[in-house]
Amino acid sequence: MNLVLAAQAVNFSPITLFMDADWVVKAVIIGLALASIWAWTIIISFTLKMARINNQTEKFERDFGANADIDGFYSGHGKSELPMARVFAAGVAEWRRSTNGRTIDRAGTRERLATAMDATIAAETDRLANRLNFLATTGSVAPFVGLFGTVWGIMRSFSAIAAEQNSSLAVVAPGIAEALFATAIGLFAAIPAVIAYNRFSHRLNQYEARLGRFADGFHGTLSRELEREG
Repeated sequence: MNLVLAAQAVNFSPITLFMDADWVVKAVIIGLALASIWAWTIIISFTLKMARINNQTEKFERDFGANADIDGFYSGHGKSELPMARVFAAGVAEWRRSTNGRTIDRAGTRERLATAMDATIAAETDRLANRLNFLATTGSVAPFVGLFGTVWGIMRSFSAIAAEQNSSLAVVAPGIAEALFATAIGLFAAIPAVIAYNRFSHRLNQYEARLGRFADGFHGTLSRELEREG
């Protein structure tokens, strides 16, 4: 009965737990909360960004398939910031450089075209994945940071027991509650970050494969153009 009354006397609301926490636990909670906010900012912004890029890519592919004039299409789309447009622009730029002379090294031109577009695909994929490393870091580190807060809170509970020479729930509960609260914040930051990172990595791999298929098709088109010029 005394344990129940003691437990009821302690306020376990998150705000109270934070205000009553040790400065180390407060620092842990603030750091994890900021990491969680930034992780959700990345999750929302990346979701919107990839939706926009996919819609623009579908339109680009339709327009490219309906246009037989490569130079004319380049004039209208060559300076676009869309990743697929940049791959296309890299192929056209290498094509113009390689076919600018009187003699054309066809095998070398094909190889340089593939290299230029593959390098652009890698660069664009890295650019899209730039901020995803934070999600991976948060997902792997946040639980351990929360665990540090847990350990510190439990140590504080044992210190309170030693100081009060009393192991009642009223003495132990605040420190344990702070410890568990830090653990909960750590998991709250880590779980969405891990799920989002895995999901976004899969979507990036799909988009990279889409860019690769476009580059292969465009490479075939330019290869046929080389044969006609021969």
